[in-house]
Amino acid sequence: MTGAARSILLGIFLVGVGGISVELWLLGHYEELDQFIPLGLSVVGTITILAAAFKPTRITVRLLQAVMLLFVASGLVGVWFHFQATTEFQLEMDASLRGWALFRKAIVAKAPPALAPGAMIQLGLIGLAYTFKHPALRGLTPRGD
Repeated sequence: MTGAARSILLGIFLVGVGGISVELWLLGHYEELDQFIPLGLSVVGTITILAAAFKPTRITVRLLQAVMLLFVASGLVGVWFHFQATTEFQLEMDASLRGWALFRKAIVAKAPPALAPGAMIQLGLIGLAYTFKHPALRGLTPRGD
């Protein structure tokens, strides 16, 4: 991977994590402890990717990979939590819903949007792509791309 491609991925990650963080903050996504997870990961992810960008060592790149895996995991868990909350709400509104009808109602509901945490998965994958064949993992300097 070229240095330019890595820089583009860095920019995409920073814009994405910044946008998601602002959106979560404006939505008040910090009322419960588990709601802090994406905000906390956003801070940790930003620090780690900048560390890997400005001081690319095997340790910083491996740490970035670990944090990005946490992004993916948090996105998967977030989708489950959002879907579960939406399903419960839909059942309160109509206890007769079952099967596909319940799934469809829950998956398209706006509050909480069931698939919104998928953005954390995308950011994690962008961060992992940033580390793809990273020179620091081969013992080369970043200019050795």
